[in-house]
Amino acid sequence: MTSRREFMKEAATAGALAVGTKSSFGLAKGLEAHGNGKSKVVIARDPALHGSDGKLDAARVSALLDRAISTYTGQHKTVEAWKRIVLDGGAKDKVIGLKTNGLGGKGISTHAVLVLAITERLQQAGVKPGNILIWDRNARDLQACGLTINTDPNQVRCYGSDVAGFEDAVETWGSSHARFSRILTRECAMVINLPILKDHSMSGVTFAMKNMYGVVERPQELHANGCNPGIADLNAFPVIRQKIKLTIGDAMSSVYEGGPGFRPEHLWQPNALIVGEDRVAIDQIAWGILEKKRAEVGLKSLEAAGRPPRYIATAAGSTHALGVNDPQRISLIEV
Repeated sequence: MTSRREFMKEAATAGALAVGTKSSFGLAKGLEAHGNGKSKVVIARDPALHGSDGKLDAARVSALLDRAISTYTGQHKTVEAWKRIVLDGGAKDKVIGLKTNGLGGKGISTHAVLVLAITERLQQAGVKPGNILIWDRNARDLQACGLTINTDPNQVRCYGSDVAGFEDAVETWGSSHARFSRILTRECAMVINLPILKDHSMSGVTFAMKNMYGVVERPQELHANGCNPGIADLNAFPVIRQKIKLTIGDAMSSVYEGGPGFRPEHLWQPNALIVGEDRVAIDQIAWGILEKKRAEVGLKSLEAAGRPPRYIATAAGSTHALGVNDPQRISLIEV
């Protein structure tokens, strides 16, 4: 495996401090960040991820995924790393969901090549094909990712909540109300979160936490006040706290302005994967990445543009206690 390096880093206005080498990997055991430790976030990059034709190189994507997961778990053997994810996630012989994001349409959705690389690694770790379920809001969003709908229980499945439906009961947390997808509530023992990094016209940043908007029936009801506290409230619901175990964030391509839809004039290629359990810490790091790019191209900061991602601090606060946004409590490792 490529050697790891850990160093002090400040990412624009939302920077993070890189410290320590101990993995925070705990999944069902809980995050170190909720004790005296730090939330670990790994950013793995490959500048050559896109070929001269602009398309992703599948072999390089798989290699980047291996590097990110091995670094995060501390397991040098990729298969052993995935076995640990499955076991610690409480998903041995149970269904593992892969929650994608295709809302932005073709060009700015979770890349199929990443999703398929994850399904391959899970199967190599002993997960039966029928116990892997790729899902999103609906068929349209999955197809935007370049995925094919499949409901065969003996194969890797791929379908949306338009097939599975939503629970009848409306649940409440804080000021927010939601009806959850039955894929989340009834089918998956564990979910791996696969968002794509984008600017957002209301919340400023859409990444790890906001990808949960795709698991409820009426996400439009959670957009008031820049999605604050909507995003934080949604992530605080018990079913999300309990089942969303790991985030493998797709930052191979991104939109830094005009999101969440596809804006080719504002598309760029960070060529990165961002891995962690603490979705608050991940979004804090993502905020810094977007701010740095916006500054490079001469755009206003999100604060100056009137849409800072205030939901991140709300999610980190004592009421929600979803993770940490304090750079001093984030261990950022770049490989």
